Amino acid sequence: MEWSSSKGFVLATAAAAVGLGNIWRFPYIAGENGGGSFVFAYIVSVLLLGIPLMVLEMSAGRMEHGSPVKTFRLLHKRASIFGWFVVSLTAIIMSYYFAVTGWTLGYAVESYFGLTRSFAEFTDSYTSILYFFLVVLISSLVVAKGVKMIEFLSKLLMPFLFLIIIFLAGYSLSLDEASRALVFLFNPDWGSLANVGVWFLAFGQAFYSLAVGQGYLITYGSFLSDDVNLPKSAGFVAIMETLVALLAGVIIFPIVFSFGLNPEQGTQLAFTTLPYIFESIPFGYYLAIMFFTLFFLAAISSCIAGMEVIKTALREEFLFSHKKATFLAFAPVVPLGFLSALSFTPLGFTFLGKPFLEILDLFAANQIVVFSALAGGGIISWTISKKELVDSFGTRWNKFAGVSINVFRFLPILAGIILLLSWVI
Repeated sequence: MEWSSSKGFVLATAAAAVGLGNIWRFPYIAGENGGGSFVFAYIVSVLLLGIPLMVLEMSAGRMEHGSPVKTFRLLHKRASIFGWFVVSLTAIIMSYYFAVTGWTLGYAVESYFGLTRSFAEFTDSYTSILYFFLVVLISSLVVAKGVKMIEFLSKLLMPFLFLIIIFLAGYSLSLDEASRALVFLFNPDWGSLANVGVWFLAFGQAFYSLAVGQGYLITYGSFLSDDVNLPKSAGFVAIMETLVALLAGVIIFPIVFSFGLNPEQGTQLAFTTLPYIFESIPFGYYLAIMFFTLFFLAAISSCIAGMEVIKTALREEFLFSHKKATFLAFAPVVPLGFLSALSFTPLGFTFLGKPFLEILDLFAANQIVVFSALAGGGIISWTISKKELVDSFGTRWNKFAGVSINVFRFLPILAGIILLLSWVI
């Protein structure tokens, strides 16, 4: 199978990247970590590390035409272990993605009935569990259909999502405390940038949002034809992803400051703030329907992309059918996701004193994704010859390719240093 066009690949990859990572996760991480300082570190991380890593992973996938397990095994026979590590990480992330995507589905369904409940009211019952299982069902049906279904949904989704996000950002800027919100979001405290923790969180969010280190780009790259320009495609995806993340912040933080909310609410920030805007805006009923429907579609696109990574690995390694590989991909993810879904119900399932969902997100996205992305880039750049990688980038990008490869050959060492510093300091 191949993508039908470069546009289809870019939109599908953007749909995998643009979604919960931008609209849900970026604002709450920025809110908890000082706003402007985090945003600055995040943009630097995208430009200096994120885009080159995207190109390396897509190059490896296109060269080896396989899942992360197959790709890393072909690079080095012992590296297949790292491929399974990547697939396992994706499974952990997908588990709580299903829970959060269930929230988006719940808000979308309720918006059709004119309900704009607060997050506390929404999670004051076990209804969110029903939406969790509906998301699992929908995702499994689409994953069983393969990459063409993903491409179709992505082409349909992305343009509408951008338009409504831009409109909502424009309205938020008209709120009373919009200027205060913009200062919070875009005025860095330069002194705090000396904190290794801020940079580590920025790396994690950049890699998480760009889908680096999670197998998406290798798997999607394996369906690429040779005429797709990888640096150009990666650049487009990164631009779309970053714009959506920043616009999500522009939507949410004026609401936070105008209505006297706490920017450090954590995982529930977006779902707590967004009902305020739809209750106050003209035609809010219709806008709520459009936004939450598109939000759900963006979120489930990320779920589908992640499960495609797991399914492809199982199919290639064990020669399973599409249906059997799909079933086995979901089998370990659903129970873990169920525990995450229980985190925000009357039961309030916790671990180490925090909601189980937040523990998984802290562990997977703030810690392991950074190591996975940097170590994976190091393995790819050391095991594929420099000439092959330069050729895969395209002749117009030789200089960019050469610099990227030289830098990322030392990423495993950098990954270890960053992880150590983040734990010690």
